[in-house]
Amino acid sequence: MSIDPRVRARFLRARWSVYAILVLAYMMVFFHRMAPGVVAADLMAAFGTSGAALGSLAAMYYYVYTAMQIPSGVLADTLGSRIVVALGCLVAGGGSILFGVAASFETASLGRLLVGLGVSVVFVGLMRSNTQWFSERYYGVISGLTLLLGNVGSILAAGPLALVLGAVSWRVVFVGIGVLSILIGVLTALIVRSRPEDAGLPSAREMEGLEPHPSRHRHWLHDLRGVFMTPAVWPSFFVMFGVTGSLFAFAGLWGVPLMRDGFGLDRAQASVYTTVALAGFAIGCMVMGSLSDHLGRRKPVILATCVLSLAIWMALILLPWGPGWSGLLLYGALGLTAGGFVVGYAAAKEVVSPGVAGMAIALVNTGLFLGAAIMQPAFGWVMDLTWDGTLTEGVRHYSMDDYRNGLWLSAAFALLALIAAAFVHETKCRNITVAHTP
Repeated sequence: MSIDPRVRARFLRARWSVYAILVLAYMMVFFHRMAPGVVAADLMAAFGTSGAALGSLAAMYYYVYTAMQIPSGVLADTLGSRIVVALGCLVAGGGSILFGVAASFETASLGRLLVGLGVSVVFVGLMRSNTQWFSERYYGVISGLTLLLGNVGSILAAGPLALVLGAVSWRVVFVGIGVLSILIGVLTALIVRSRPEDAGLPSAREMEGLEPHPSRHRHWLHDLRGVFMTPAVWPSFFVMFGVTGSLFAFAGLWGVPLMRDGFGLDRAQASVYTTVALAGFAIGCMVMGSLSDHLGRRKPVILATCVLSLAIWMALILLPWGPGWSGLLLYGALGLTAGGFVVGYAAAKEVVSPGVAGMAIALVNTGLFLGAAIMQPAFGWVMDLTWDGTLTEGVRHYSMDDYRNGLWLSAAFALLALIAAAFVHETKCRNITVAHTP
């Protein structure tokens, strides 16, 4: 089937407009996720919390985010990305503003919960949109690019945020980012379309001269049950849980305090290390996704990155390292190796029917945030067990031995991911549930 060049040009303009707006929303997701690590000391001082309580406050985002992943997949597959992401940005914006003006720990927790509720639908909505607007052959690449761009938000929430905090308070920052999130929600409602067909265009497969995938006909409960009952989806769930959950917990909360308490760095200096980790993660996502598509394989990339991630956690525990090149190298390598997790989304959506890709992506994404939700307070809890009672300006000061307790826990999570990676089903970068013509 020949496609009119004018239709092709319209398709490309619409595709990249949709993608740009949804990626901008996703950048806000990462900013909301990682910012508490830079303002950890401010939050402990403002609300008089312990390490475990601070971990619980930061993890409030992860609790609701985790609980919402399966509903997010159902909503993305039924209502479409446009409605889901627009509403999510509005709720997250309101929660961020509430967090910024909170006078009590309870109010801050509610604001953080609303942020988590709002942003919980953005990633799955974006990844579902990508299945509609992009070819299967390049899903690893586009997934890597998506995570690369999204991580710009996490990078902004590290070093650049630390510099901004030298001029304005943390409260002003969170109110401002809340307003920006609301504006992105409005843009999503006005411009984004969930499918090319909604914009009067052929589907992505029709643009390649192929038959479109059949649409869903069963009730979403039947489809969701089918996804849960597909054994090949679950290894990716536990890879996300172990490798990326531990990284997000560390970079999003404990990485900056470790450099501050363990080596005497100030907040701006310490945030450089988490910035490097997140930059490595962003690059790793792009490199690993592209490598997987190039090799035509999913499992070897996932397996290798799990091995390397475990090795880096062990290096942080056992090797003599400190501020400077050794610390930057280890933080950067930790992020780079964890970037291989992005291939897990492709591996999961390629073992289920294309019509329920959003549900499969949501299920494995649940593992990531369940891991982070458990790890953030658990890291603080194991440090509290050996804390010697030292306070600095009213804030708990932990020793390197305390932090090593948390690093051992992170290594255990990475080991679990490695075991799960051994059971990933190889799809050869194609959906194995549909017939393919040469």
